Amino acid sequence: MDSVAQASADATGLPAPAATADHSRFVQRIRRRYAAELPLLPPGLPDDVAMRALVGRFRQEGRPLPAALRVMRQLVMERLAVLDVEQGAPMTDVTQAMTHLAEVALDIGLAHCRAELDAQYGAPRDAAGQEIDFWVVGMGKLGGRELNVSSDIDLIYVYEDDGQTDGVDGRHRISAHEYFAHLSRRLSTLIGDVTEDGQVFRVDLALRPNGNSGPPAVSMGMLEEYFLVQGREWERFAWLKSRVIAPRESVKSGRAQQLRSLVTPFVYRRYLDYGVFEGLRQLHRKIRDEAQRRAAGRPERANDVKLSRGGIREIEFIVQLLQVVRGGQFPEIRTRSTLKALTRLAARGLMKPETATALAQGYDFLRRVEHRIQYLDDQQTHCLPAADEDIGWIARSLCLTCNSHACPLLDKLMEVRELVATEFDALLHDGVAPSNGGCKNGMCGGPPLPIDSEDFLEKLQPELAASVRRWAQQPRVQNLREESRLRLAKLVGRAALAVRQGECTLEAAQRFVDWIEPLLRRESYLALLVERPAVQGRLLRLLGLARWPMRYLMQHPGVIDELADARLLHERFDGPAFIQDLQARHDAWAEHGEASEDALLDSVRRAHHAEVFRTLVRDVEGQISVEQVADELSLLADATLQCVIDWAWARLKQKHRDAPRLAVIAYGKLGGKELGYGSDLDLVFLFDDEDENASEIYGAFVRKLITWLTIRTAAGELFDIDTALRPNGNSGLLVTSLSSFENYQGGRGSNTAWTWEHQAITRARFCAGDTSLAERFEATRRAVLTAPRDPVALREEVVAMREKLRAARPVKAGLFDVKHSPGGMVDAEFTLQYLILAHAGAHPDLLANAGNIALLQRAEAQGLLPADVGRAAADAYRELRRVQHRARLNEQSTALDAEAAEALAPQRDAVLALWRAVFG
Repeated sequence: MDSVAQASADATGLPAPAATADHSRFVQRIRRRYAAELPLLPPGLPDDVAMRALVGRFRQEGRPLPAALRVMRQLVMERLAVLDVEQGAPMTDVTQAMTHLAEVALDIGLAHCRAELDAQYGAPRDAAGQEIDFWVVGMGKLGGRELNVSSDIDLIYVYEDDGQTDGVDGRHRISAHEYFAHLSRRLSTLIGDVTEDGQVFRVDLALRPNGNSGPPAVSMGMLEEYFLVQGREWERFAWLKSRVIAPRESVKSGRAQQLRSLVTPFVYRRYLDYGVFEGLRQLHRKIRDEAQRRAAGRPERANDVKLSRGGIREIEFIVQLLQVVRGGQFPEIRTRSTLKALTRLAARGLMKPETATALAQGYDFLRRVEHRIQYLDDQQTHCLPAADEDIGWIARSLCLTCNSHACPLLDKLMEVRELVATEFDALLHDGVAPSNGGCKNGMCGGPPLPIDSEDFLEKLQPELAASVRRWAQQPRVQNLREESRLRLAKLVGRAALAVRQGECTLEAAQRFVDWIEPLLRRESYLALLVERPAVQGRLLRLLGLARWPMRYLMQHPGVIDELADARLLHERFDGPAFIQDLQARHDAWAEHGEASEDALLDSVRRAHHAEVFRTLVRDVEGQISVEQVADELSLLADATLQCVIDWAWARLKQKHRDAPRLAVIAYGKLGGKELGYGSDLDLVFLFDDEDENASEIYGAFVRKLITWLTIRTAAGELFDIDTALRPNGNSGLLVTSLSSFENYQGGRGSNTAWTWEHQAITRARFCAGDTSLAERFEATRRAVLTAPRDPVALREEVVAMREKLRAARPVKAGLFDVKHSPGGMVDAEFTLQYLILAHAGAHPDLLANAGNIALLQRAEAQGLLPADVGRAAADAYRELRRVQHRARLNEQSTALDAEAAEALAPQRDAVLALWRAVFG
């Protein structure tokens, strides 16, 4: 007993009485009519095997197929009423059994009807002489395996191709279209006609192309053209749950899978499809208006558990809307089942877990009430009955009560429906498109104005109006639909209002106007902002904090969807979770037959862009430090590399083992975990594999890897890769065996590393690949760093390399570049590299790849630097990094004039003191 039922029992002082199935008039009729047949159904929950066997037995006893199917259905229904009402069977067991009932009936019925038509007209064949297949597509709850106990079934009939029948004895040849029209009507009649034994299911074909005015069956070609030319937004929601039900053989063989290649791109777009909101809003208004019309003058219809406010349909709409909006990019949320979808949406972070749980519990309760309503008389109704005794029976069957004093059943129903309605209205703004916000300062009043209207522009701040006017009069704007021009005006109007209300700066609003200009024809992103005013508010704030976010958003506008996630500012990047999410997406693509390289490349790019943007928002909002930004971006690069390695190896033709024996070694910024936005990756690839063709295999693999990492796709770019730090630089092999790398770095043989390569390895680390190779690489690295060296010769080589780099990156006179000028970051880095190479053998604390700041502090602690020199240089390096980072965020030069550089004089002096302490 649940808490509500317990509360009910406590209130009355008596336990809630149990209910029995024989209160149902429908059950009573079945037991009277089919008393002799009822024992023929095996005990327990009926499954498809038992149902087929029962139909077969009735046929053997002489019953025609229509009667056999109908009697089988009555026995199953009686059993389900008993299991559900008296034994508390899970709702999903009941819907599964009803789905099996429809599948069995349609499969058997289709085979029967087709055999009859083949005898009359011959088999239909295409131009190549192949027999044409025909599919019964289940929509709605049948497609989702969620069928009600007294539901109709929504069907669409589809056949493979055009052609003609073989004919019989040289006559009666008809077109395939005529043949399948006959087949459709015959099957619908077999299943749907009411006879003395009732009917199997009411059949509804209204969802087919062109509705009731369209042909009863359509070919694949006709369906494809319909989707492209006439398919409406609401039909995408209908087709989301579509599934081929019969013939079973076509499902098992995979022949029916070809239909999915038409349906999937119609339902799911390869972008965030917020434009679908208005389509669902219109559909919902139509359904609510119809429910209200039907309830007019009939108050009992106000308690419709399916169509009324907060009913089953609104839970389904919530789920389907989130799936259609994002399912094109996130296949892991695709599923026909409402309950499974709620779980997946919560797992993806698209719904709060507690909301998903509450909606799932509400859905279960409403469906159980719906089933009891339908058990009463086997009627397709969703309204609570008027008779008190029927209401009382429904309540008792749910361990609740309902009497003249109190009705916990209705209380629970109101509670659930209010919860559902609140969530639905929050998602769809109570069925009304969101407005501009508060009506202040003349931004509202009168009819909406398009973006190119002078009346609208006059209401904006002069500076903002000038920015808008620059592109609003162009033909590409003038040629937009009026709806699109009104949408643009709504967004700009909100920005202007935000400035007036002090919610963002004028500069932020101008950056917003500049940002939307290139997106004028990418309406899905503009629709997102229209539907999510809070997201636009966060975006305006972000644009006011720095310039670089606008640049990033221009390159990757889809990431604005991340601003809808309230957790964005408070979470940190989680590498294992990132890989797990991407692998789930990969598996979902594979499950749907869409795991092409293009899909995978786009998926990894979108995921990477989203995470970079999350870090960027935390950064400019001041939630994380420069060091934490670099940590997150470096860990993200590591995780992305690992994911691409796994996926690319699985698709390598030459692969000879389950996983590659490859190590990816990060150098430079990534190696030191100091990665910035847009930094390239300095990588070296090593393998350890005894296969005789290993060099060729890993060479091909690394080339594939680099292509996957660098190629520009529809989703944008991922990384720029630099492999110049590999042995022998650009003239060397792209991938090197680990043993050759050890010899090269250790100076064994004629081909050995230069000092600058040893400088580079101070910041190198294993970042992705086979983790068993990480320890061996680290041992090689430490052996290089601890090798004995002539300190004088080393000092001369490091200084010479620093001068060479300075000459390659000259700084204009009078400017101080925080990175390249004397006293800048590079001086500190070169000094530290010298200290490591000269002293790590005697001071192993310098061996760890702990970052420049920590290692400078350690060098002082080890007595390698005068007191306070290492600490001061470390603090200076941190501040110089911060200044460099902020300059890049605002797209400013890191070469400062004398006035701006004056504030950094202490930091410059601290680095120069470090340089002098080591090099004199």
